[in-house]
Formats: sequence, C-alpha cells, structure tokens
Amino acid sequence: MIINTKKPNQVVSLIILFFLTFNLISAQQFNLINGESKLTVLGTSSLHDWHVTAENQSGKIVFKNLETGEIEKCNAEIVAESLKSGKSSMDKNTHKALKTDSYKTISFQLVEVKETTNKGNGKFTVHTQGDLTIAGVKKRISLDFTTTISDNKITLVGEKKFKMTDFKIDPPKAMFGTITTGDEVTIKFSTIFK
Repeated sequence: MIINTKKPNQVVSLIILFFLTFNLISAQQFNLINGESKLTVLGTSSLHDWHVTAENQSGKIVFKNLETGEIEKCNAEIVAESLKSGKSSMDKNTHKALKTDSYKTISFQLVEVKETTNKGNGKFTVHTQGDLTIAGVKKRISLDFTTTISDNKITLVGEKKFKMTDFKIDPPKAMFGTITTGDEVTIKFSTIFK
C-alpha cells in the first residue's frame, strides 16, 4: 500500500491559507464611530437658513482592497429623532415631517461603486449609487465622496442635494404657515470608521 504524503500537506496549506484570508477580510471591515462623525442637513426657509445635526448614527464599511480603495459594502443609519437644531419647536416640526413615530431611522445602503480614482497618499474619489430611505420611502441616488485611508481609520467626506418631496415629505411650516421651508436640502457628512 502506497501512502500519498502530499495530500495531508495540501490540506494543511489550504487551512492555513483560509485562516490568513479570513483574517485579511475581517481586518478590512470598519465600524462607524458616532462621536467622531458629523452629518448635517442644511436648508432654507422664508425667514432664514436652517440646519439640523445627527446625534446618533451607526454603520459599517467593508473594503475589497484597502490599497486600491475598493469598497465592497457600506451602510449608514441615523436615528431620525436624533436630528437636532437646538430649537425644540423646529425639532418637533422636523420630526413630524420625517414621520418619526412610524419611521425611526434614515438609512443609506451602497448598491454599486461606479468608479474609484486614486488621488495618492491614501485618498480616493468614489462615485457610487445607493438606496437612501427617508420616512419609509426608498430612492436610488448617486453619491460621490472622498475616502481617506490612514492607519486604522477611514474618513468619508461628501455632500448630496435632493428635494424633500422626492421622499414624499411635505416641507415643514411654522407660525400657522407663515414660515415655509424650501424643498431642497443639502446633506453634508464627514463620517469616521475605525
């Protein structure tokens, strides 16, 4: 009887390769750090410009390849009632418009990376498409941002304009309708993952 000694070595090599690959993949997932991230919604009204800031957000980003900045997955979620302006009456109108009694979160889910351009020194410009869900309405949007990769920290910076009515949100009104809010808003974000 001839014993093939190569087979057990191949199996051991495959197991070692599997664990090395698994560790590499798991090392490329990063979690959103709420305390270091900032997301602001800016808008206009017939009285003055306004903004609200997200106080509670979470999410994950996973890279296919950190060196080339290739993103495999990315999602972010904001607790809708954590959007605050510092003025309780405005916050109340905002939360009412966002239907926060029924829809507790606002979320973005990456669907496709269209293009990643290496700008050098760990910086990339990324053109993506994803699903943005606000007040229970999901829309496919394009979203462009800059990614900076340094050590164990990923920073995403960008902004996006859209209309509230695209998500079936009636722009909030105040003072018995005498103050009206503009339909278009801009989301600006600087999101930190570690």
